[in-house]
Amino acid sequence: METRANHVLIGLFTLIVATLAVLFALWAAKYSSDKNYTEYDVVFHEAVTGLTKGGIVQYNGIAVGEVLDLRLDEKDPNRVIVRIRVGSGTPVKTDTQAKLAIIGLTGVLQIQLSGGTPNAEPLVPKEGQKVAVIEAKESALSKLLNSTADIATTATDILLHLNRMLSDDNIHRITLTLDHLETITGTVASQKADIGELLKNARSATARLDSVLAHTDQVMGKLDAGLMNQLPTLVAKLDKSLTHIESLTGNADQLVSENHASLAEFSNQGLSQVGPALDDLRHLIRDLNRLSTRLENSPAGFVLGHGKPEEFKP
Repeated sequence: METRANHVLIGLFTLIVATLAVLFALWAAKYSSDKNYTEYDVVFHEAVTGLTKGGIVQYNGIAVGEVLDLRLDEKDPNRVIVRIRVGSGTPVKTDTQAKLAIIGLTGVLQIQLSGGTPNAEPLVPKEGQKVAVIEAKESALSKLLNSTADIATTATDILLHLNRMLSDDNIHRITLTLDHLETITGTVASQKADIGELLKNARSATARLDSVLAHTDQVMGKLDAGLMNQLPTLVAKLDKSLTHIESLTGNADQLVSENHASLAEFSNQGLSQVGPALDDLRHLIRDLNRLSTRLENSPAGFVLGHGKPEEFKP
């Protein structure tokens, strides 16, 4: 009996020690886990369908933690609070942003953390908070779902416009236009020889025009060079001419000033005699015209002093 009692005591002692060892290992693991991770609450203002416990938490594309719990805010059911934990060395700061993202084509959601400037302060719990809170941004998926109604309305309008565009009358007009285009292309194909000749002539004319323009450029260049060479001489001659004109103007002014009295007397007395002198000059010119006519018609009679001899009549 004593031997069996000793075995029972030894077995009980062994069981107690094993149980304590397991409890210690669990406590050490929990302590190590709590020490190596930091928990945060991410607040979403949208549905988080597809996000589950154990979901991935990434920071700039690198997996840094996991989702611990999901729950609705008791005060505002439109808010979803997701408890996450990330490695204690993850630089979560006051300007770090969070949003939902889809993993591949499976439809499973994950939380993406991004941002965080080097000078920003680390994110810590505020007064009355157990863990720090990160306000999530609206995801691209949520924006797409929210704009579904607008997209459907736009698509409906487009379909209505397409139906109006493809009415029977428009289809008939399009058919006529295609027939006209076919007729035009057939005409062009039948006249391709003439069109080829026209294009050939156009190329020849363009070549000649280029040659003429090149020759014109050369001539203009020579003219420009000649003008530039002769410009100093022309300027000198022009300057000399202006000097002569200025001298003549001065002499004329001096002449007028010196003969002012004579010019005044001429204008008062001499101009009154111009009219009779012109009448006498006109009479003299008339007499000279008669004299020249007689001399041209009968030079001998004019010189000998008799008229034209009479014809002999037997």
